[in-house]
Amino acid sequence: MTLKEKIVQDYTEALKARDERRLSALRLLRTEAKKREVSGQKKELTDTEFTEIISSLVKQRRESIRLFAEGARQDLVEKEEAELKVLLAYLPQALTPDELEELIHQVIQETQASGPKDQGKVMKAIMPRVTGRADGKAVSESVKQALSKLAG
Repeated sequence: MTLKEKIVQDYTEALKARDERRLSALRLLRTEAKKREVSGQKKELTDTEFTEIISSLVKQRRESIRLFAEGARQDLVEKEEAELKVLLAYLPQALTPDELEELIHQVIQETQASGPKDQGKVMKAIMPRVTGRADGKAVSESVKQALSKLAG
């Protein structure tokens, strides 16, 4: 079963169960996917593209939670947290720090990176492999540290 099929199935179940929180998150996800399909003139999105959409929505929810918490809007924080929980269920399991480090070293060898100047090349190669499994900012910092050690 593809990720899209799973989301459609879960959307239908949430609709029947009248689970408004789940329904809201899945509706948002389906809308974003439909926008991408229409704008890209693509018939079907791949699981990787769906994962990218979910990752983007997760990042938005986390930022919204932070902002609503600063604004003392607990009702909105709870809504965003519920949506976040639903979205996280569709992402692959996150990489552990050790797995991420190992993957970074593997990509550095593959790209033959020799120092900090090659960070862009390494990031370009690693990001498709970690989409939805690691935060881009954390990956960037880890790559920077690993490349600095090579140069130093």
